[in-house]
Amino acid sequence: MSETIAEYIVNLLGDKISPEFIAFFISMLPILELRGGLIAAKLMEIDFFKAFAICYIGNMLPIPFILLFIRKIFSLLKKIPKVENTIVSLEARSIRKADKVQKYRLWGLLIFVGIPLPGTGAWTGALVADLLDIRIKHSLPVIALGVLIAGVIISALSYGLFGLLGF
Repeated sequence: MSETIAEYIVNLLGDKISPEFIAFFISMLPILELRGGLIAAKLMEIDFFKAFAICYIGNMLPIPFILLFIRKIFSLLKKIPKVENTIVSLEARSIRKADKVQKYRLWGLLIFVGIPLPGTGAWTGALVADLLDIRIKHSLPVIALGVLIAGVIISALSYGLFGLLGF
């Protein structure tokens, strides 16, 4: 799914905006995040190290804001009748995922963010950390490390990282 969406965005914006900005933008989006950004960067033939840095920064940029403001934003959004059900559903989904993290707290959060599976990543990890009341000074570095781990895994798959490193 990430591949399809990333490819659609690249085809839509590819001739209008710089490839680096497209990869950065895609990396900021929930669901796509760094994974989608790296896929888009590969499609646009951006140099690996440049792509990795751009996508990592793009993925991490919204995370402190999510950790700081998500509860307030959700409270406001719940007051809008047509949006309330979506927010309640998103919270319920995150709470179900939080059960997996709660037992191991920071290690669980690291594994949750670091293993690139559908429904995991920095955005959901930040929401789970907030729901579990893990303080930002603890959750932000763990999420950043998890994104780095996920980035290495995705890079190995999409860029052939081992070939880049001479193995």
